[in-house]
Amino acid sequence: MDIATIGGILLAVVSLVVGFTLDGGSITALINPSALILVIGGTLGATMVTVGLGEFLGLFKYVKIALLQKKQDPLQTVDMLIDLASVARREGILALEERLESTDDAFLRNALQLVVDGVDMELVQEYLDTEITYISERHKAAAKLFEAAGGFAPTMGIIGTVMGLVHVLGSLTNIDKLGPLIATAFTATLYGVASANVLWLPIAAKLRYRSEREILMLEMVSEGVLSIQAGENPNILSQKLRAFLPPSQRVRAAKSERGEAGVETART
Repeated sequence: MDIATIGGILLAVVSLVVGFTLDGGSITALINPSALILVIGGTLGATMVTVGLGEFLGLFKYVKIALLQKKQDPLQTVDMLIDLASVARREGILALEERLESTDDAFLRNALQLVVDGVDMELVQEYLDTEITYISERHKAAAKLFEAAGGFAPTMGIIGTVMGLVHVLGSLTNIDKLGPLIATAFTATLYGVASANVLWLPIAAKLRYRSEREILMLEMVSEGVLSIQAGENPNILSQKLRAFLPPSQRVRAAKSERGEAGVETART
């Protein structure tokens, strides 16, 4: 589970409720099932119109992606690429074929397969660039789905409030009940604005964040595979791939290399 996403949503919701109750409000005053159905249903319906059915049906899958953290260790990927480069220089490109089955990363496996098959480097680069581009576009489409919902939700809340006021003023028989009824009508606006800024838009931002990190990893793998195909020295490749790492992991990589160097010195 992604603690940042789940914890952030819970913190925002709790803060809104606690802030409301501290001013003397009652939690029951915020409960309005009809307004909730109107806002959520209206938002989902309007969002469905803006995208294809297939993309809309992937809504829950995208929520799962935002809530579940997929562990990625760029440093581990760098070490794997350096190891592959060492094997290629020592035993030849064809020796990488034995490593294909043990590679879990489909993108890396497909790229290495092209290299082993002897595909021209320019064609390999073209394939990898195209693959990265379309992966990025699919990720953008998922984020746009939630951004569209975040744009519709506040409007649906206002529509719900107006409908509630029409109902209240059209059937008004007791002036004393006017205030509470109007307050209830405004819960639709609250649901619309709150859902947009606590749920829809933050999830869109999280999907974009995850996409940027994944695309950076793919670009790193692409650079590594092309360097392996070009027969670059593993040490040079190590320095090149470090440019993709955040500062903290560059420090880890340096400590790891110093540790390995110390072990080799002790053995000799």
